[in-house]
Amino acid sequence: MSRIGKLPISIPKGVEVQVSDSNLVTIKGKLGQLEQQMDSAITLKVKDGQIELHRISEELDHKAKHGLYRSLIHNMVIGVSEGYKLVQELVGVGYKAEAKGQILELSLGFSHHIFMELPKEVKVETLAERGKLPQIKLSSIDKQLLGQVAAKIRSLRKPEPYKGKGIKFQGEVLRKKAGKAGEKK
Repeated sequence: MSRIGKLPISIPKGVEVQVSDSNLVTIKGKLGQLEQQMDSAITLKVKDGQIELHRISEELDHKAKHGLYRSLIHNMVIGVSEGYKLVQELVGVGYKAEAKGQILELSLGFSHHIFMELPKEVKVETLAERGKLPQIKLSSIDKQLLGQVAAKIRSLRKPEPYKGKGIKFQGEVLRKKAGKAGEKK
C-alpha cells in the first residue's frame, strides 16, 4: 500500500468536503473553495472528521495515483484553511519590483521593464526597504498555481552561479562557483 496514500487527512474546523457522483471533490473553507477531479480508480470516504482514500486494485498506475490524489486533497485542505505564502528576493544592483493590482512590474537589469499579469487567485505584494533586498510576497489558496507563478517569475532572471545575481527564494542557499584563479608567475 502507498505509504502516503494510506495516511488519513484530518479536516480542520470550518472546512467542508463534498464528493459528487462523477468523483469531483469540492473543498470549502474560510479562505475560499477548490475543486479537483479524481480518477475513477481512487475512492474517497469522509468519516469521523477525516478523509480516507482507497484504490480499487494493486495495479502500478493505481498505486501511483493513490499517493498523488492524497497529496492533492491534503494541499487543498491546507490551502482553504490556512493558505500558502512564498517570498522571493531580488539580488542585484538596481533590481526592483512593484505591484500594481494584479500586474507585477520588474526591473531586472534589462533595457526594458517586464510587466507580468498574475492570476486573480494569487495575491502579490512587494517590499523594498533600505539596506535589505527587494522582496516579492505571493500568497494563494492553490499551492500548485502559487508554485507555477513563482517559477515563472524566477525564470525571468535565474540566479547566476558567480555573483548570485537574480531572483531567488527567501532562505535559498546558492552554491557559488569560483572565478578564474588568475595568472601565476
